Amino acid sequence: MTIFDRSKKGRRAYTLPEYDVPEVDLGIPEHLLREERPELPEVYEVDVVRHYADLEAKNYSVDRGFYPLGSCTMKYNPKLNEDMAALFRWLHPYQPIETIQGALQLMYELKEMLMEITGTDDMTLTPSAGAHGELTGMLIIRAYHLDKGDVKRTKVIVPDSAHGTNPASATMAGFKVIEIKSSDEGLVDLKELEKELDDTTAAIMLTNPNTLGYFERDIVKISEMAHEAGALLYYDGANLNAIIGRARPGDMGFDVVHLNLHKTFSTPHGMGGPGSGPIGVKNFLRDFLPVPVVRREKGDYYLDYNLPKSIGMVRSFYGNFGVLVKAYTYILTMGKDGLRMASDMAVLNANYLKKLIGEFYPVAYDKDEKRPCMHEFVADGTKLLKETGVKTLDVAKALLDRGFHAPTIYFPLIVHEALMIEPTETETKETLEAFANAMKEIVEEARRNPEKLKEAPVNTPVRRLDEATASRKPIVKWPKG
Repeated sequence: MTIFDRSKKGRRAYTLPEYDVPEVDLGIPEHLLREERPELPEVYEVDVVRHYADLEAKNYSVDRGFYPLGSCTMKYNPKLNEDMAALFRWLHPYQPIETIQGALQLMYELKEMLMEITGTDDMTLTPSAGAHGELTGMLIIRAYHLDKGDVKRTKVIVPDSAHGTNPASATMAGFKVIEIKSSDEGLVDLKELEKELDDTTAAIMLTNPNTLGYFERDIVKISEMAHEAGALLYYDGANLNAIIGRARPGDMGFDVVHLNLHKTFSTPHGMGGPGSGPIGVKNFLRDFLPVPVVRREKGDYYLDYNLPKSIGMVRSFYGNFGVLVKAYTYILTMGKDGLRMASDMAVLNANYLKKLIGEFYPVAYDKDEKRPCMHEFVADGTKLLKETGVKTLDVAKALLDRGFHAPTIYFPLIVHEALMIEPTETETKETLEAFANAMKEIVEEARRNPEKLKEAPVNTPVRRLDEATASRKPIVKWPKG
């Protein structure tokens, strides 16, 4: 039922007081003014409250249950961090700089902490999200090569397991993307990399651990190969949740490092935001950072626009400040040992769940079934599809019937029937076991009665949707009448 279905003519939730000030002509052009009043629903206040409470009850969230979206790090985040962000809600970016010293101090200290965590020498906090950070990083790399007069470096190498945003960001920055195949272990194939590395390579984009959940153990060699060829190494921080306190991208040889504060450092994310994608760089790239950069001088904080080689502004103002506050709060409350423990638990949970599920559902690139993963792993439903006709999509829909949000499916693309599972550090042993039992129950149902699974979900507020039509012909407004 929509809010319009509750509407009855003449009902009001709230009545504004009579005007007690003179009307002012706002100068709105005539052609932009309405000819008739908008047809808004007419409901009582209690109807509005109940309508949105009903919608909330239908919505699935981390607060309500397990959310094992691989590569998204959908972990529970303490409400304290939200409360701290709310303390700054009255700030405005046009305020005089002397009135926002506390906010600038927070940004400066957050930048310093993130640089320590990543092993970088300078950083911008302005990018709005992960992909925006990727684009910013690629623009910095392009500016660096052009500043040297090295105009022939026009290609960027990415592995075939990369996030889809990697090639997209490189292309938007004006580079040609070269994809290299992974080894039979799901890692960067050094021989394939060597074939493509030459004096036209601008950068290599890597996620470590990678999208299959495995650590690139040859990362130091990859770094050496890239730098010997005159290329830079770019780090996609989507999977940083696995290694905080254990390893730093800057120490691995990465020159540009992007983070997802909304994944790793406490901002519940989804539905397009809000997010934050800071970019850290090594010393030789700091002059190319976007402006402004937060600096400190003689105890005062200011915004530095004096970077002659800067790529310019990449967004209005200084970033999604509320997300920065949550990350700052998260890091301070966790501390050094807490951040490391979170990563340790993320890896432990993933390996425990991998062991449980691997007993009845094959794990991609894990032939001996003994290889440890990092924070996530990819289950492969190819065998189940061949034997029963049940697709990964059917498995995902069946999980909804059993009270679990489905993992990421059909990604990475090199695993055709992929279920990408990331339990995160905040889930209990009992939750992981319940999820594994649900997966086992589905596999058994697939062998016993596959047609039943193809009808899932049956217990949710909405049955299986025509997703192709919904994507191509979305209905985004209430049809009048």
